[in-house]
Amino acid sequence: MLAGRYRLGESIGRGGMGKVWRAHDEVLHRVVAVKELTAGRFVAEADRLVLHARTQKEARAAARITHPGVVTVHDVLEHDNRPWIVMQYVDGPSLADAAKEAGTIEPREAARIGLHVVGALRAAHAAGVLHRDVKPGNVLLARDGRVLITDFGIAAIEGDSTITRTGEIVGSIDYLAPERVQGGDPGPASDLWSLGATLYTAVEGTSPFRRTSPISTMQAVVTEEPPHPQKAGPLASVIVALLRKDPAQRPRADEAERMLLDAMEGRAPAAAQAYVPTQRVAREDLDTAADAQAAAGTGMGPGAGMGPGTGMGPGAGMGPGTGMGPGTGTESLAGGPPKATAQWPQPAQEQQPALVSHQLQPSHPGSPPPSPRGRWRSAVLAALLAGVVAGGAVFAAMNYASSDRDSGADGGRTTPATSPATKKGGGDGIPAGWHRADDPEGFSLLVPDGWKRQTEGDQIDYTPDNGRHRIRISVDKSPDFENPYMHAVDLERQLGKRMDYNRVKLGQDTYRDQVRSCLWEFTWTEKKTFPGPRHAIDQMYYDEDGTEYAIYMSSPASSWETTREQFDIVLQHWRAPGD
Repeated sequence: MLAGRYRLGESIGRGGMGKVWRAHDEVLHRVVAVKELTAGRFVAEADRLVLHARTQKEARAAARITHPGVVTVHDVLEHDNRPWIVMQYVDGPSLADAAKEAGTIEPREAARIGLHVVGALRAAHAAGVLHRDVKPGNVLLARDGRVLITDFGIAAIEGDSTITRTGEIVGSIDYLAPERVQGGDPGPASDLWSLGATLYTAVEGTSPFRRTSPISTMQAVVTEEPPHPQKAGPLASVIVALLRKDPAQRPRADEAERMLLDAMEGRAPAAAQAYVPTQRVAREDLDTAADAQAAAGTGMGPGAGMGPGTGMGPGAGMGPGTGMGPGTGTESLAGGPPKATAQWPQPAQEQQPALVSHQLQPSHPGSPPPSPRGRWRSAVLAALLAGVVAGGAVFAAMNYASSDRDSGADGGRTTPATSPATKKGGGDGIPAGWHRADDPEGFSLLVPDGWKRQTEGDQIDYTPDNGRHRIRISVDKSPDFENPYMHAVDLERQLGKRMDYNRVKLGQDTYRDQVRSCLWEFTWTEKKTFPGPRHAIDQMYYDEDGTEYAIYMSSPASSWETTREQFDIVLQHWRAPGD
């Protein structure tokens, strides 16, 4: 019982910062939702004060907005030396949960949801409040058809002093607008960009910019265009318009509202076309397409990109021999090959930066120097790192909704397996000598060729030699500890009593952008099963639904260098159930 009034029931949601409970208001006899801040228990005093201030700010922000599409805050109270928020209970799932269950959201329904969210954001902006964390997990779908936006925990309030410290990036990073990632001041257009990313995820079933790490995700947000929406129907042009990199080139909220209304009614919004950017296509891709068409007898010649019979000549802005010339909107990037314009129309005066889409590869002794485009991509990454690190601590409040989780090295986009059991290496970024194993328990991971699945009690192993070298996966849907670090400390205490355990490292980290994570590495000398020195490493994390996953590898100490490299590959390509 909180404040002698609110009786907590079951937990109905949790994230990196806290839990949400269904509760009963004993005074007004109504169901309410109560948000508990749990993160403050495990951080330094200075960070705890910041978190508490943000909770108070969330209540003030929501209280300034009067709109049926914004979750109402009823009360804020102190209990157990922490703030708790009592708010309107919404009977229904989040958009993240609905998309996860259905796979994708039908475009016209997504447009209807977006229309409600834009209305709520307009009301918030009119009240001087920027939400700053619009994402599928913060859009609630009531069973009576209402759509509400919640969680103003990192909102910016006009006239209020900031509580975001220098160098912090707060929010779910694949839904952060590029100007926020680059440290610029957000405005209403930033919330609209996040709405565009949210709608993309809803209709496509995958986040447009999710990559395998926070840094690569931020890099994608700033430098890469999303894949063109394939399942969005009339909503596609609206999404593309909202995801313009430059906030000045995005539609205003009232314009977005009209576009979403058209899409909801099944019409392609003509107004959105003015905001749709030109898609840049690498020259080598254009040549490949030309070669394929030439082979099919279309009159497209190889190499030059254009040939006789196409109706394109000097007067069309295409230069002889090169397939490129003045007037095509092409540009060269840091000395790299030019890019060709294709498909999406844009206003003639607008010129978008060319895209660089290949992976950043480390340099090795004896290898050729990186290409100009590779150097540019390295510079972008270095600038992002410098911008984040130079300001000081980066506060890890970057949670991904469970329906949006990255799927590994294929750029954050899920690729179906070719068979129910395994997918052989060589495709989708799978290294040679590895294959993907889709486990019967629902998760998926890469394992070296020749490694087989075996079980030991409720533990699931993949091993080539009956456990001498092993990958072990543990799944606990009802963990006993508040976070994985506390669990690891408890396990460490037990191991220290039973064997000559030596800690290499144990500390909280951020894995798959979950702040409730820890990495634990240790050594010991095995006496029985595999006698001799052994080495192990364990990545533990809590998923959005509270499930604890532990991804563990162990081997003889003599082969640890290889095992450690294998562990990185396993982590990079891990997919939890539903990813």
